[in-house]
Amino acid sequence: MASLFSKLAHLARTPQGRRAVRQAKQFANDPRRRKQAMDAVNKLRGKRKPPYGH
Repeated sequence: MASLFSKLAHLARTPQGRRAVRQAKQFANDPRRRKQAMDAVNKLRGKRKPPYGH
């Protein structure tokens, strides 16, 4: 059975995989998207942002 890494490597070589990688890079470079991702991660971890944005 193929390992997870080899499956991901195979996916990255497909047109769909290349499109997903390109889109992920664009999202990572967008400050608004980065903040949304960090907020989601912090919510899952149970961390809360301070009140009144401090």
